[in-house]
Order: sequence, then structure tokens, then C-alpha cells
Amino acid sequence: MTFDRSIKIAPSILAADFANFGAEVQAVEAEGADWIHIDVMDGHFVPNLTFGPPMVKALRHHVTTVMDVHLMIAPVDPYIEAYAEAGADILTAHVEAGPHIHRTLQAIRGAGMKAGVALNPGTPASSVAHVLDLCDLVCVMTVNPGFGGQSFIDMSSKIAELRAMIGDREVHIEIDGGVDVGTAPLVAQAGADVLVAGSAVFRGGSVEDPAPYGENIRAIRAAAA
Repeated sequence: MTFDRSIKIAPSILAADFANFGAEVQAVEAEGADWIHIDVMDGHFVPNLTFGPPMVKALRHHVTTVMDVHLMIAPVDPYIEAYAEAGADILTAHVEAGPHIHRTLQAIRGAGMKAGVALNPGTPASSVAHVLDLCDLVCVMTVNPGFGGQSFIDMSSKIAELRAMIGDREVHIEIDGGVDVGTAPLVAQAGADVLVAGSAVFRGGSVEDPAPYGENIRAIRAAAA
């Protein structure tokens, strides 16, 4: 991965056809996705269950861009090696998921992955001020995590605060939740460069008819620009 601050669209497979994940990944990449975002939920830290390391490993064979794995689980540390072995390029842990986010980020990098830290809507930007030098990505949640398809919560002021805190560090600001053509300009203007979008990308298309995926991705990218 090379670093740049251009807008990147990261479709969340949480909105894809669960029975056809491999083909969905291939289709959305062919239609212009920059990264593939995988939401891991444990039914404990968030009220839902999704994918574990075996699913991530299976998807790795289909992802040719960047596999961006977002852990909405607690604890995180016991599973870091499993997701490294599964092939995650970026592994993101929530600052709220445990008492030692500094140690967690060290472990993620030590396992050979890029390290991300995520903040829930109620968590201030200041919570990551002292770990930015261990981060490759800060994920700002613009919904309360646990389900796809929720309404956007405006976190523009938090994003702008993080952008100022990051300065010239090579750290991405990712937005996860409710991103579409209406909200993309708000977060991009505030300083975000990675936009996770689920239903806004997959709406209207399918593996058999993937053209709408490309139309949706281009529309979000254009809106953010």
C-alpha cells in the first residue's frame, strides 16, 4: 500500500449478497472499488454477529485491492494473529474495546498489518491523540456500530479536529456509516479520504448486473470531490 490522500471508496460487503461474496467482491472491484471493507461483529461489543477469520481468509483469494478489516469485537488482542494469517491488510480496533489501545496497535503492526483505530460517535477525537504515531488509519463512526443501513450522524467537527491533530502524518481518515452522495461532501470537506459505503454502493446492482455498482461508486466519488 502506498499512501495518498485521494478519495478512496471502500464498499462494505455487509451490504452484498451473503450467498455470493467472492463474486460480489470481484464485481465491485471491477467497477472501481479502491478497498474492500469487512465488518467483523461479535454480538457482544455490538449487537450483531458477522464474520470470523475463516471467512476473511476465504475472501482474501478474491480481493486484489486492499482488504480493510474492521473489528467491532472485544477483546481484540487474542484474535490479531488470526486476522493477520487470514490476510488482512489493515486491521482496525475500537478505542472503546479494551483498556490498552496502545498495546493493541503495537500488536497489529507487529503482526505485519497496517493499524487502524475506530471511534464511536460518542467518543472524542482526543481519545486517540497519544496513539496517532502508531496508527495508519483513524475510522470515525458516523452511525452507532452493529448494523448496516443506519442514518448518518454528522461528525464533521470531529473529523476536522482529527485532520488537524494528524498534521503531516501518513494517517488515513476513514468514515463508516451512512455514507452516500449526500453525506460524502460533508466528510470529505472535513478531511476524510476513505469512505466506507454499503447500501449506497450495492443498491440496484447484482453480480449478474454490476453496472449500478460502478455508477454508485462514481457518484459518491464525484460528490466527495
